[in-house]
Amino acid sequence: MTAFADIKDVIEKKIPFDLFLGMVLEEARPGHARIRLPYRPEFIGDPRRPALHGGIISTLIDTCGGTAVWASCEVNDRVATIDLRVDYLRPAPPADLVAVAEVKLLGNRVGNSAVTIFSVENPDVAVAEGRGVYNIRKA
Repeated sequence: MTAFADIKDVIEKKIPFDLFLGMVLEEARPGHARIRLPYRPEFIGDPRRPALHGGIISTLIDTCGGTAVWASCEVNDRVATIDLRVDYLRPAPPADLVAVAEVKLLGNRVGNSAVTIFSVENPDVAVAEGRGVYNIRKA
């Protein structure tokens, strides 16, 4: 299984897009991941509400779902998104977001995870849910 420190290093320092967004890996173990996305004003999609852009939410779902699958694999295995579904449940407020992913299926070549997104201001209310399917390429 991939060690937490290895995953944290990749998410927070080596993937340019994750680094640009400021993603913080809070937890990762086989079949589970938790990532926090610190709020930035540039993430607002609709300033009239204000609400965070859906692309930020889908990115967080994809990254967290893939991380949960990768945490179940070896460090040199590669995980790539095959399919992603996002259900936007309510507007995401201008605050840090947290994604929590649980692997629902893990095979030799494919992993599937379910992800819930919530605001740190209201952790009991999901703003979005998603499901990702990931290809696993063994090293």
